[in-house]
Amino acid sequence: MPIAILGSTASGKSSLGVAVAWRLGGTVVNGDPYQAIAGLAIGTGQPSPEEQAGVPHHGYGLLPLTTRPNPAAFGVLVRGWLEAVSEPVLVTGSGLYLRGIWDQLSPLPEVPAATVERVRQWGRALGIPILHRFLGAVDPARAANLHPNDAARVQRALALHLATGRRPSGLLEGAPTGLPEGWRVLVVAPGREQRRERIAQRVAAQVAAGWPEEVTQLVTAGHGPDLEALRPLGYAAWMAGGTQASIVAQVIQETQAYAKRQTTWFRNQLPDAVMWDPDSEPLEAAFSRLGLS
Repeated sequence: MPIAILGSTASGKSSLGVAVAWRLGGTVVNGDPYQAIAGLAIGTGQPSPEEQAGVPHHGYGLLPLTTRPNPAAFGVLVRGWLEAVSEPVLVTGSGLYLRGIWDQLSPLPEVPAATVERVRQWGRALGIPILHRFLGAVDPARAANLHPNDAARVQRALALHLATGRRPSGLLEGAPTGLPEGWRVLVVAPGREQRRERIAQRVAAQVAAGWPEEVTQLVTAGHGPDLEALRPLGYAAWMAGGTQASIVAQVIQETQAYAKRQTTWFRNQLPDAVMWDPDSEPLEAAFSRLGLS
């Protein structure tokens, strides 16, 4: 029976995933599309060899930077990873991609390439935050779930609207939701202030590990357009430049906003999932709620 360890950025889900896999003699399987891409190890928080603690990990840093993540296609890929290992422990913080992994996405209509390109041109001319405002006017529910700078998802949603005349959020209605049968699921949920502290500590550790240098190397190698298309959290701030203090402050702010949306998604979309607070409860409590004690 597979296990899913879910939670927002910097919640501590990766550490718990390692602990659970260690106890089971299993493998941690990545469910985050950005952590699956090579070259983004520091900024996306791919577990370092030390953080992996000798536990097998699968699905990290395997895909080229030219990858453009798609929830349905990525879901098929991860399901293959899960089937390839014994005692899999899925770790992810992305609700949309989790639905792809659990095969809970409604079939979406094809969008003409010309419509996709038109929306991309708007993005280049007007900026993604402006497109996000347009999306908010036609589909407030979908816009509320997307960061104003999330180029790929904002543009995809607008293209869907233009192609169908329907709200993108409505196209997801009718898809299966909730906890899939046969899974044991736990959401790692630190308190709000603890989460904010964890994010600040995480960003500081990423900077110390060489995140600015990682971005510089990627841009120098000609991968600036890939980063602009992918929009992984925080990279745009480093590419835009400025003092390190100002960039760090911006990245922390963006990450806190994203983590808040992640937390809200898990609480609203998976109300039956058990939760565990890593800052106030012992590790054995997490094991117990997963039926491992």
